[in-house]
Amino acid sequence: MTQIDTASRDGIVAIVERHGADRTSLIPILQEIKRTHHEIDDQAMQIVADLLGIHPVEVYSVASFYAFLHGAPEGAYVVRLCGTLSCDFAGKGAVAEALRDELGIDFDETTDDRLFTLEWASCVGMCDQGPALLVNDRIYTRVTPDKAREIVAGYRAAGAPDGAQEIATKGNELITYGAIPQGAGLKAALAMPRGDIVDTVSASALKGRGGAGFPTGMKWNFCAAEKSDQKYIICNADEGEPGTFKDRVILREFPDLVFEGMTIGGRAIGASMGIVYLRAEYAYLRRHLNEVIRRRREAGLLGKNVGGVEGFDFDIVVANGAGAYVCGEETALIESLEGFRGEPRNRPPFPAVAGFLNHPTVVNNVETLASVACVFAKGVDWFKGFGTDMSTGYKLFSISGDCETPGVYEFPWGITVADLRAQVGGEDAKAVQIGGASGICVPARDFARQLAFEDIPTGGSVMVIGPDRDLLDVAENFLEFFVEESCGQCTPCRLGNAKLLEGVELLKAGSCTPEHLADLKALGATMQVASKCGLGQTSPSAFLTIVDGFADDVTTRPQSA
Repeated sequence: MTQIDTASRDGIVAIVERHGADRTSLIPILQEIKRTHHEIDDQAMQIVADLLGIHPVEVYSVASFYAFLHGAPEGAYVVRLCGTLSCDFAGKGAVAEALRDELGIDFDETTDDRLFTLEWASCVGMCDQGPALLVNDRIYTRVTPDKAREIVAGYRAAGAPDGAQEIATKGNELITYGAIPQGAGLKAALAMPRGDIVDTVSASALKGRGGAGFPTGMKWNFCAAEKSDQKYIICNADEGEPGTFKDRVILREFPDLVFEGMTIGGRAIGASMGIVYLRAEYAYLRRHLNEVIRRRREAGLLGKNVGGVEGFDFDIVVANGAGAYVCGEETALIESLEGFRGEPRNRPPFPAVAGFLNHPTVVNNVETLASVACVFAKGVDWFKGFGTDMSTGYKLFSISGDCETPGVYEFPWGITVADLRAQVGGEDAKAVQIGGASGICVPARDFARQLAFEDIPTGGSVMVIGPDRDLLDVAENFLEFFVEESCGQCTPCRLGNAKLLEGVELLKAGSCTPEHLADLKALGATMQVASKCGLGQTSPSAFLTIVDGFADDVTTRPQSA
């Protein structure tokens, strides 16, 4: 669209009209323009800005922020190879070379015929089945160099080779979720006064399963107490933490539990609308989720007078993210839903007071909401019968890396690192990364520690690191991720991650002095307290625990000339 024609202009106008000329529609509008025109040029931005009544620079600001929206021309097929650690362990380097060779371009380039664009993806949520890649919205897993060439050849032939998504539910096959009768939790909750619903969640001591561990009942109570004619409950399905993929399995296998939890939450806080914020890399799940929502509407479980309760009107919609890890932070997610860059807000006010469109809003993780449905279906005493006093219930763990049987496992809180490692065939591990790229690297001497809020809290990512791995390669991969994903809003995160990455490169070259290493550790500690949001506060964690826990591996390097 270097020179936009009348048909293209009319097409963009139609897209805006279809989504609604409202600022909250900006990202869906840009997504459709990118999908249909393969670029978002200055003239398209001007047309959108005029129709939404905003300045073109605001449209550019949003389009340039998100990985799946950047305005540069793209091919008809965008091939995104996952660049995170688990895919690295699985041999992504050889797949990358095969794609370069087959396409005749490097990453961040487009073929002359505008058929293919090749890009890195920060993470596609298939860490147990790497190497993984996306072609537009189609996922391919366990990709070999030969398979990569076959996929490209299939698209060249104007086809779309079938994706190979495999849902791994190892261990005890998620027995808890599988044993919950559909609708039992919602039925039990709707029989209670609203206040009793909140009290039940509080009594269960359920803590957020996304990583932060904030008490769910407390969050709901804050929002329920607010006076407002409109409230929202948002399901945070922006599962972007490298090494985490359990929400993908829940959404595919147990979506009704998630929607039950959202509906229970809507009743408890007085909300009439629920929104699932689905990460861009999971766009292929959207049709499935919308079909489940449609069935629930037909069954009277969404819409007017839900479950036969007069006056309880509640519905759910699915919104797609556009590719930004920072949108896993609840206020950045809300900014994105409102049509802005996904930059975390200053707090207070917290979302429970002033969230989406300045209305009281609860944001809960996918697993948290599914667990709410389980609590009401089976009872508080049942739920508290698992785990520890401070960490009640069971937890889903996304396990990948150097182990025999990666996948999603269900264990009660309190399992030790050693026991978990043995369950997945990773007995020879020299380290286990807990909590994804933003978590800590646990050395073998600490494998007796527990996975629990009182010891090692985690959103669920567990990466097994084998005896032959270089821990500095691990740190480098994670810091490359954070340099790419930092929103750049605050200095400690924007500059700090780049400096830590430079330090790792010096360490690998054997040219980092003890004094400089001490400065790097001090920088990491400063980032943990001075960064604006959880991204910058946790991004140094892996680096700091690696240099402290594996000092011999880190400092005994051949000195560079």
